[in-house]
Amino acid sequence: MAAPEAAPSQGADRPVVLPLPPQVPRVRSGRALRWIARSLLRLGGWRMAGSFPDIPKLVLIGAPHTSNWDGIWGMLVKVALGLDIRIFAKRELFWWPLGPILRGLGVIPVDRTAARGLIEQMLERFEREDRFWLGIAPEGTRKRVERWKPGFWKIASAAGVPVLPAYFHYPEKIIGIGEPFHLTGDMDADMARIRAWYAPWRGKHRGV
Repeated sequence: MAAPEAAPSQGADRPVVLPLPPQVPRVRSGRALRWIARSLLRLGGWRMAGSFPDIPKLVLIGAPHTSNWDGIWGMLVKVALGLDIRIFAKRELFWWPLGPILRGLGVIPVDRTAARGLIEQMLERFEREDRFWLGIAPEGTRKRVERWKPGFWKIASAAGVPVLPAYFHYPEKIIGIGEPFHLTGDMDADMARIRAWYAPWRGKHRGV
């Protein structure tokens, strides 16, 4: 997949959020909640670009991750779309009353002490669900890293699903969706190809 061109200038004709194709997993969130989320994105000056693929199972990655604001804007997009995308977090975070809130936002509790590893736990979800999107921040931290964590590649490769790149471009307040990457089995080559695709996009404090 070729790297995208420079981000287009923001215009009033661009939608705040993108339409979801039929096979994309959805939540039953109310219209009022989606309207509030879209209104907050609009007030913040954010728009979406690109398009969602009509794929029932995939791993979505988001970068550059340089600020806690990424999670706030990203969660507003999730709610505004009614998109059912799951994010994993350690089980210890799921105490009352935070646990029900996290589950309501699509966060999956993961037992890091279990005999089966994280990849195995995620593979079980991919096998069990008819539609399952998993979201991962490949950098694993807000700090700049030389190497991305390979967990997303290992999960997508083992599950036989594509990787969908999403990006934050703060200079023009764009949250964009690229075309899916179909993995080749060569982890280093795939990781380099995907990271190079992100080169034009700038987070709040830096690029990738």
